[in-house]
Amino acid sequence: MPAAKKKTVKPKANQVGLSEETMMGLYTNLLKTRLLDERFRKLYRQGRFAGTYFSAVGQEATTVGPTYGLRDEDLIAPSHREIGANVTKGVPLDKIAGQIYARVSSPDKGKSHPCHYGWKPKGVITPSSTLAGQTIIGTGCAMGFQIQKKDNVVLAFFGEGSTSRGGWHEALNYAGIYNLPIVYICQNNLWAESVPATLQAGITDFSDRAKAYGFPGITINGNDVFTVHKTAVKAIDRARKGKGPTLIECKTYRWYGHSEIDPADYRSNKELEEWKSKDPVQFAEKTLMSLNLLTKIKREALVEQINQEIDEAISAVDKDEYAEPEEIYNDVYSEQFPVRRVEW
Repeated sequence: MPAAKKKTVKPKANQVGLSEETMMGLYTNLLKTRLLDERFRKLYRQGRFAGTYFSAVGQEATTVGPTYGLRDEDLIAPSHREIGANVTKGVPLDKIAGQIYARVSSPDKGKSHPCHYGWKPKGVITPSSTLAGQTIIGTGCAMGFQIQKKDNVVLAFFGEGSTSRGGWHEALNYAGIYNLPIVYICQNNLWAESVPATLQAGITDFSDRAKAYGFPGITINGNDVFTVHKTAVKAIDRARKGKGPTLIECKTYRWYGHSEIDPADYRSNKELEEWKSKDPVQFAEKTLMSLNLLTKIKREALVEQINQEIDEAISAVDKDEYAEPEEIYNDVYSEQFPVRRVEW
């Protein structure tokens, strides 16, 4: 009598501790962020927009994971490498592209430097280039939520280099004193432009700095989007219930230079290749495939769908005009600034 065939047990998504819908949602935003980011890098090299471009390839999980599932009323205080937070928060791709291209259709009407994404309808504060500046503004917004007795939260994103700024420490100290509803996300990608983390602080884990301000600090694998999301959800829930802030340090790595004009020749190829082997997108794909939630065919269809969405956004922005010079005075003063145009 032939031996009975062994039953194949189909793995379930709850082994990761998340629903199938959440896992696929996280992956879709992760993939969209990667494809959009790489497209902008290509467009910059083609001379399609001016200035420079700050890529977040390699560290997408640090922005997608915390932002997924936030309310529109919750705020994010981003820096210049949070394209994933904008995508995941639901900012339309043509608004992101408009900002990169500095067109009149951009939320900032072409006034700011590329990668200073922001959009009020989705609660994204437009950042500036000042290191840790968004941390201070985000802390102030969290104070506003507390005063208004709202259960909204703020996520503030920054690199490990920002933790050396005085304003960063003042913001976290204030948040700790008043138990503000904010979660601080430190993206420790080992380099503050060309300065290694070992020359920035005498500690291994930057999350240890939270101890000085009386709230929890946690260090996690920033390339595992599922772990990042679960950790952030707990911190967000804690903040929403009035229990105060949390500092989450995500260990990660940016694949390219500080910006597209930076060759990043201060890093070794060995270090770069080691971190590329920890690609957050591939990690998510392998996890989903092992759970039978993703196939190569499904992935190809998703890539095609996302690329079409990107194509449409870029096509729309290409047709847009640049703002008139006088636009620089708008949205600055409480009343319309009187401008007399000078013809040369």
